[in-house]
Amino acid sequence: MIEFKLTPAQKQMKDLTHWFAANEMRPISMLSDKLGKVPDEWLDKVNKMGITLASGGGMGGSGSGATSQSGSSGTKQDDAEVDPEVKRQTNRTTVIAAEEVGWGDPAIALTLPGPGLGGPPVQGSGTPEQKQRFLSIFTKDKPRWGAYALTEPEAGSDVSNIRTTAKKVDGGYVLNGQKIFITNGGRASWVVVFATVDRSAGRAGHRAFVVEQGTPGFRCSRLAHKMGMRASETAELVFEDCFVPDANLLGGEEYYAKRAEGKSGFQVAMATFDNTRPVVAAMATGIAQAAYDYTLEFVRKEYPKSGRLYQMACEKLADMEQTIQAGRLLTWEAAWKADIGQPNSKEAAMCKAYAGKNALEVCETCLELLGPSGMDGHIVEKLYRDVKVYDIFEGTNQVQHLIVARRLYDAFELRI
Repeated sequence: MIEFKLTPAQKQMKDLTHWFAANEMRPISMLSDKLGKVPDEWLDKVNKMGITLASGGGMGGSGSGATSQSGSSGTKQDDAEVDPEVKRQTNRTTVIAAEEVGWGDPAIALTLPGPGLGGPPVQGSGTPEQKQRFLSIFTKDKPRWGAYALTEPEAGSDVSNIRTTAKKVDGGYVLNGQKIFITNGGRASWVVVFATVDRSAGRAGHRAFVVEQGTPGFRCSRLAHKMGMRASETAELVFEDCFVPDANLLGGEEYYAKRAEGKSGFQVAMATFDNTRPVVAAMATGIAQAAYDYTLEFVRKEYPKSGRLYQMACEKLADMEQTIQAGRLLTWEAAWKADIGQPNSKEAAMCKAYAGKNALEVCETCLELLGPSGMDGHIVEKLYRDVKVYDIFEGTNQVQHLIVARRLYDAFELRI
């Protein structure tokens, strides 16, 4: 049964992460939004502190207790020295940390050095040699990033429709295609890229490759200018006759040959989403909590303590408190199921859909209560711009509802 009480280690980690969010992230939040990037000197500093971005938003590294630098969130860890009880709560600990950095600044959180979304597929599907080669580069000597490239102009919500091709040649594969909306894609040392060896085979033709920066035929064609999350780098990647050696096929040829269904590449992508959607939901919850915290204090100080206006504000604050707590508990359940080794696709989709949509509504309500005080240049206005994407990336709200419906239908079929 899920435990709602934090362990002493989790409480310490939560407090530490909140301190980092309040004292290191918040002071550069508005500046980073204005510049459209996180200052390089700040990234150097936090990297030397051993703080990295784990899968999707959790803060990891030395001292944080949140995750390993190689990323976790639902993947198996090779570190036998980790206490079994800590391992059992890795995902929950990750979402707790993710909520705190989301509270601090979601764009800066996604810019923290580390493997990011590329971590889970490498950790979960890579060979021992690939894990060592690609995950060992994240050290304190220099900030480095990993990335995850799945989305295409014609394959957003329908990820099974990817068109980037991988043609088998002697010694490897030649990739051709385009990827869009790739977080840290321009600065990444390597990118996990999904391509198809045979479009007519559908999902069975999908393969996952690790493409390293500097590989001939691989380039970042542009960085996107966005309404929100401006400090987070979002890249468009192009592959033109890009040769990738067999050693960079994630899992190796045997990984695909052993699976009768032949959908391994697609399953790698879907397993990554099951792991990272709770983290995204946690960050959305953190954004909502940040907007709520500021607005609550504003209402206490600025609103008259009697009359209909104050009563209306209190009712809205109470509704938001319930909404935030519900999203948090849905997220904890999804993480808990991953920690105990149970399928969590439905729960991951539910928390992501709920938290993303309702965090947007919370921020909108906060702006209404702030009135003119929350206009352009205000932290809550920035959060409102930032939070919109949490209803979109990692699968839109509509896609999450579809996943939940399919899982409910499957369960119904098993009962009859």
